[in-house]
Amino acid sequence: MNPRPPECKSFLSAFRWEEFEKWLLSDKKPKTAREILNYARRYFPALESGNLSEIIVLPPAKRRVVLASLSNLAKFLGVYDYWRGLVHKYGVKWTPKEVRERQIIDRISRKRSLKEIYDWVRRVKAEVPELSDFMILLAVTGMRMIEAVESYNLIISLSKEGRLSEYYNPEMEVLEHYKFKDRFLRKSKKAFFSFAPRSIIERIAEEGKPLTRNMIQLKIKRRKLRLRFGDLREAWASIMTKYLSQPEIDFLQGRVGLSIFMQNYFNPALVRDLKDRAKKGINEILSNFA
Repeated sequence: MNPRPPECKSFLSAFRWEEFEKWLLSDKKPKTAREILNYARRYFPALESGNLSEIIVLPPAKRRVVLASLSNLAKFLGVYDYWRGLVHKYGVKWTPKEVRERQIIDRISRKRSLKEIYDWVRRVKAEVPELSDFMILLAVTGMRMIEAVESYNLIISLSKEGRLSEYYNPEMEVLEHYKFKDRFLRKSKKAFFSFAPRSIIERIAEEGKPLTRNMIQLKIKRRKLRLRFGDLREAWASIMTKYLSQPEIDFLQGRVGLSIFMQNYFNPALVRDLKDRAKKGINEILSNFA
C-alpha cells in the first residue's frame, strides 16, 4: 500500500536545503520559514523512509508543526500525493478530535463581547493616536493584521505616486487586493478585496505614515494593552452575519481559492450587491466609534 515512488529514493541527492529555504521565503515570513526548515531537516528521514511511527507519538502541538513542515517539503519536492498517502496510511491526525472539540468549546464559552472588543479599539485609538486610522481600517474590513499592514502602506505609497486608483475604487468603495497578487494572494491565505469607506481611505492617504507589524505591536504593548487583532477580525464576521451569507464572509476574509473567486465573485454586478449589504455592517461597526 502506498509504495514509495522512484523519485523518493534519493531525496538528499535530488535537492539542496538552500533551494528549499529560498522557496519557503517566497511567500512566508523569515521566522516561519526558518521554523519549517528546521523541522523539515530534523524529520526528513520519516518522509524519505515512509515510516511515520516517530511522528505519531509526538505531542499534538509539535505533531501539527512537524506535519506542516513535511507537507511543505513534499510540495517542494513534487511528491505531495505520496506524502498524503503516508499520512492516510498511518492515520496520523494533525489535531486529535478531543483537542479540536475542546478548542471549539473554549471558543464558544470565552467571555467576550463585541462591546469589550470595540472598547479595546477605542483605548488603542485614544492612547496611540497614530494608529487610529489603522485600527478603523482593521475594524471595517475584517482583514488579517498582516494584510491590513500591507494595505495601509500600499494606500500611502500609491497615493504619493498619484496611483491610488490602481488599488482603490472610490465609486465601489473597494480595495482591490487581487491586483497586487504578490502581496495579498499567498499560498494558504488570500485577500481578494475589501470594502472600506472613502473617507477612511482618503484620511490614510493624506495623513498616514508607513507602519510595520512589530511597530504596531510594540506601541500597543507599551501602553500595557493586550493584542486583540484576532478578536477584532472575529467581531467583524459576527456583525456581518446579519447582512452576508457565510460563504460571502469567508470570501471577504480570504478563505476561498482563486478558482472560486474567478468563477463566482469576479463580476461587477455581484460586487455591487455585496458592497450594498456589507456597507450596512460597516456602518454598524463605525457606530461604535462615533
